[in-house]
Amino acid sequence: MKAWVIDEISDLRTGDKTLTRMDIPKPKPKLGELLIKVNVCGVCHTEIDEIEGRTPPPFFPVVPGHQVVGVVEEANAIEGDIRPGDRVGVAWIFSSCGVCEYCVSGRENLCPEFMATGRDANGGYAEYMVVQEQFVYPIPDIFTDAEAAPLLCAGAVGYRSVALSNIADGQQIGLTGFGASAHLVLKLIKYKYPHVEVYVFARSPKEREFAMELGAKWAGNTDERPPCLLDAVIDTTPVWKPVLCALEFLKPGGRLVINAIRKENTDQEYLYNLDYSRHLWMEKEIKSVANVTARDVREFIRIAAEMPFKPDVEVYPFDKANEAIMDIKNRKIKGAKVLQVK
Repeated sequence: MKAWVIDEISDLRTGDKTLTRMDIPKPKPKLGELLIKVNVCGVCHTEIDEIEGRTPPPFFPVVPGHQVVGVVEEANAIEGDIRPGDRVGVAWIFSSCGVCEYCVSGRENLCPEFMATGRDANGGYAEYMVVQEQFVYPIPDIFTDAEAAPLLCAGAVGYRSVALSNIADGQQIGLTGFGASAHLVLKLIKYKYPHVEVYVFARSPKEREFAMELGAKWAGNTDERPPCLLDAVIDTTPVWKPVLCALEFLKPGGRLVINAIRKENTDQEYLYNLDYSRHLWMEKEIKSVANVTARDVREFIRIAAEMPFKPDVEVYPFDKANEAIMDIKNRKIKGAKVLQVK
């Protein structure tokens, strides 16, 4: 079957090495697994973190991709709730141990044996993939394949970020960076908390304009001071400067939620500017987002269908996978990027 793979760690700043196109064997589902014929797969900044080695795969080659929508072709299932012909999604969480203190308390995202789709196991940049039956999610008919793909990561992790922000209706929240996840977060906030004011920080004028079109109260550059201090900020960027800016713009007792699997080291020296009285005093908090749970994915898909919630997507043909990744690397972002596999 045709697939794109990561076969070594490389620096995308040189543009010399991204993904490699390969023919690999079609996988066979083991007991408790499903064989998915992939229709589309969302493209995520996490793929860049894998390629560049910030969250490296444990083996090579590996098929990346963790926002997968497809049809069950073969079900070697135990529970039997999912059947051949069902349209389903696969998210970042590929598996967990199921028995540790985190798994039994519904926090399998923190499991020490957590495995990620497209990093620790082959993902959706291929014609087929296998997945454990407990980590697939039925896709409502209201969504096209391309619309559903971003819900599985950008949407679900954004949903978790909003929950961790502790925001309440009538408060003010900031969003730093305005890519695939943040634009879904803004739509979610406007639905769940109609009286919350959303302030967007983004380097790109086009991203700021897009944020205002979607209902932001204000949009400015990363280090531009907003009209008021904020109860919470969700940072979705891969760099460090926005962290310090966000902390400075928080109210006393405010919370910064960092929604990034890794941070790049390009501006890490900016942390030397950390000043306790400006950035951390007055009981300000920093909370990181670690992966997603199966419950996050299910609940967000349900809410998105209720709204109804339609992501803004840009679809790339299968042979343009590297172009999609480099567009994210070069910040050519408006909405979410999706790879058409079928």
